[in-house]
Amino acid sequence: MSSNIAVWCFRIVLILAGLAIIYTGINISFGGILTLGLQGTNDFFQVTDQKRFLEQDSHIRFLGGIWFAVGLLFIISSFKLIKFQMALKFCFAAMFIGGLARFTQMQPTVTLGPEILPSLIAEIILMPFLYFWINSIYKRTLMKNT
Repeated sequence: MSSNIAVWCFRIVLILAGLAIIYTGINISFGGILTLGLQGTNDFFQVTDQKRFLEQDSHIRFLGGIWFAVGLLFIISSFKLIKFQMALKFCFAAMFIGGLARFTQMQPTVTLGPEILPSLIAEIILMPFLYFWINSIYKRTLMKNT
């Protein structure tokens, strides 16, 4: 694959991933633990301690906001790959670690189930692939400029 085609393909993948991340970030940051229901029903538990629920809900909304920002970073980075390559590598590595952290739930029927498996595959397979892809683009750019 020629260098320019590889770069444009990478940019398209980044934009699509960024849009998906923004979508889920909105669902979580504006909906909290219960979410806005954009990814399915949100009637999966009953609150027994309202104060504690609201505290945890605030933390989840914060994490949703960070997730939304990661999506924005992916899209912005697609226009300035070299400038943002370190930030992208960090995000790819963090998402890989997050994918591995899913296994600490010790519930393989959930972790490997149809609702989680697509995300898990993206986290533990796609993210390392993207990490090495941006690294390859960066190295080729450095070689051209020297």
